[in-house]
Amino acid sequence: MDSLTFGQNFQKEFKDLFSKNDEPAQEELLKKWETANPKDAELFIAYFNFYTRKSRREIVTLNAKKHDGGFLELTDSTGKKVGTMGSDIYYDEAILQKGFEYIDRGIAFYPGRLDMRFGKIYMLGKIENFSEFTKLIVETIDYGNKIKNGWSWKEAKPLEDAENFFLNSLQDYVVTIYNTEDDSLLLYIRQIAERVLKYYPNHVESLANISLTYLVVGEYDKALPNLLKAEIIAPKDIIVLNNIAEVYKRKNDIPKAKAYYEKIIKWGNAEEVADAKAKLKELK
Repeated sequence: MDSLTFGQNFQKEFKDLFSKNDEPAQEELLKKWETANPKDAELFIAYFNFYTRKSRREIVTLNAKKHDGGFLELTDSTGKKVGTMGSDIYYDEAILQKGFEYIDRGIAFYPGRLDMRFGKIYMLGKIENFSEFTKLIVETIDYGNKIKNGWSWKEAKPLEDAENFFLNSLQDYVVTIYNTEDDSLLLYIRQIAERVLKYYPNHVESLANISLTYLVVGEYDKALPNLLKAEIIAPKDIIVLNNIAEVYKRKNDIPKAKAYYEKIIKWGNAEEVADAKAKLKELK
């Protein structure tokens, strides 16, 4: 039996045990697998998945605030809503670190395996370690340029349409940071966007992202140039047009704000047009 077939057998058995959540059997199998083929790419991923799940913790929480779906409403004896009961997920970082150590070894051996990099980035986002999250994203952007986006994915299969897939995924990671609603983290969005633009100077989303980091904190004159550049590249991009309108609105340049809302009305879909008309009405 060749080493590839041997590794595939280990991988198949691990997936079966993982689906059954049989932790002791998984651990025993991983040790055998590591002894037999210590540099198997799929071994590093299996270890990472094993420790990621092992590190996961779920706790019941009581909260006086109302939450949307997924929480049980609590009432007093009169039937009045007094709070919610639900669950929160967190990760034991000491255990998760073992998973990071294995995936780091995997990335070192197989730097073109984008699934390994994205797996670690995803978990860094989950534990809100945005410094390391951003650092690895930036390193991955640099390496992607080095290999001309010749990425591979699971089981070392070449990734189709790799450049678009890569850039679209980066946008999802930017949204992860933005959704924290923590202005102190905007610097990380800017770092990611600047590194993308180093290699893709006409990447509209990154131009918009940099502008957004200035718009949010009220630095409108710094927000505008990149937005205007993005408009030249993509004159019908509704997000860009909306952000330009918003900048002019906040600068109290009402005529220019109106002009950009008119562009949205010309090129947007029904929902975007309705929103632009409502904003125009507010300006008037």
